[in-house]
Amino acid sequence: MAMYQSMGYVAKAVAVILLIMSMWSLGVGIERFFTYQQARNQSKVYAPQVAKHLKEGRLKDAIALSTSKNYRYSHLAKVVLAGLQEYQFQQESGGGMNREDLMDTVRRAIQRASALTASDLKKGVSALATIGSTAPFVGLLGTVVGVINAFQGIGASGSAGIGAVSVGISEALVETALGLVVAIPAVWIYNYLTSRIEYFNVEMDNSSSELVDYFIKKTA
Repeated sequence: MAMYQSMGYVAKAVAVILLIMSMWSLGVGIERFFTYQQARNQSKVYAPQVAKHLKEGRLKDAIALSTSKNYRYSHLAKVVLAGLQEYQFQQESGGGMNREDLMDTVRRAIQRASALTASDLKKGVSALATIGSTAPFVGLLGTVVGVINAFQGIGASGSAGIGAVSVGISEALVETALGLVVAIPAVWIYNYLTSRIEYFNVEMDNSSSELVDYFIKKTA
């Protein structure tokens, strides 16, 4: 705190910006981790139940299960629900579609739901990439400004000894250290969340394919 109080206005502003970036990245990481855990746990419970309903031909029960609040975080429930609702709508509307057109319509509905769900899963993750890549440069900016101030102090005092610049240089280097402290966790969190998103996308693709296969067998 004593070092912070002795910093210039620009250096203080850079330190505050880095603090905000750090809080933002940690907030996004905690919120996304909670959301992904909920999605994973709810989907593990949801998948066998909806599979049982479909196996027994209870389409309405499968739709009711998919819309339940107990599975509002489940990525699989959102994708499967889109396919089930589209299939039910086409069946009840009596549009007279042949099987190929019906399957194409269902596939498009599932693809739209998958894209929207993937977009929801990525919320805030891009901010982590931005923070991880820019925080070191923000810290470096504070360091450069601090070094400039230190040398201006040397010019004003007329003393060039190491003691005259050591305090100013150490204060300046703190900004670079802060930038790295902010960037490293942000990059770690970003990589972890990205791997989870890829896993969820694979699960959604597999569930979509299984649902379409089910409808093909049902309409055969």
